[in-house]
Amino acid sequence: MFPLSDSIKAKRFPFLNILIIVVTVYVFFLQVTSPLPDFLIQKYALIPSLVNFSDFATLTPLVTAIFLHGGFLHIISNMWFLWVFGDNVEGYTGWFFYPLIYLCSGIAGALLQYFFMPDSGVPMLGASGAIAGVLGAYFILFKHSQIKTFLPVFGFPSIINVSAPFMLSYWFILQVISGAGSLGLSSDMGGVAFWAHVGGFITGVVFGILLRPKVESELSF
Repeated sequence: MFPLSDSIKAKRFPFLNILIIVVTVYVFFLQVTSPLPDFLIQKYALIPSLVNFSDFATLTPLVTAIFLHGGFLHIISNMWFLWVFGDNVEGYTGWFFYPLIYLCSGIAGALLQYFFMPDSGVPMLGASGAIAGVLGAYFILFKHSQIKTFLPVFGFPSIINVSAPFMLSYWFILQVISGAGSLGLSSDMGGVAFWAHVGGFITGVVFGILLRPKVESELSF
């Protein structure tokens, strides 16, 4: 299932969401045009085996890695999910909490991935964990939303409306199953950081639960 749009109109102009997308795209432009792209990845991506919690310098990639991506498909899919879901979450959580959700979810997701694969020498990069946090907050705050979704049925493209709780629950369960399946693989194999998605989503859910009374009080006016 691939989301195309949602049924909830943004409460306000999503300035921060657009800013995050612009900054991320700009960093990716610097990344792909750099004469030393591998150096950037080694310096700013999170490499679990190099993490030392007593050395702050080894922890900064928990943040910088969020803004790096592994290719055009990677960044396009990530930014599209952020575009579809982020405007609503920003609109109801505000200028302070929205970037906090984004960054905390990205960090929490990376830490969970690190917990399962602390010896991996493969660089971790991408906004997936942070965006998973946006999805988690959306899951809590917009239970009545419908997602216009592209879904191939028996090989034929179809566009259907799916409830947000169903789609996001399906997505989350798939990440957990895929993450569990990755545990038997070598820690030095590349691939998708499924546990980063899980950690980010759970963090977003926690933020959504904490902020839901605020959102509901605003909606009552």
